[in-house]
Amino acid sequence: MPKKIPMRQCLGCREMKPKPELLRVVRSPEGEVSLDYRGKKPGRGAYVCRNAGCLRRAAKSRALARALGVEIPDEVMEKLAGAMEAEDNGQGA
Repeated sequence: MPKKIPMRQCLGCREMKPKPELLRVVRSPEGEVSLDYRGKKPGRGAYVCRNAGCLRRAAKSRALARALGVEIPDEVMEKLAGAMEAEDNGQGA
């Protein structure tokens, strides 16, 4: 029997996609917001597509802040978008 692939909804485009295709944004127990490339960090997670456009859309609609239960400062959002764009360009984080 084939292994079941969990599905998650992107907060930017609202599409259901296989979990490995999405990037997890996590709020740690200390309240720090960061990108979780491996999906293993402890804390509250929310998922977005692996492109900066979906991340910005999720932030603009406040879906990311609602999902994580914390206000996300603009400088943190810029850092997340920058890290995501670096990964898109093949540099990795």
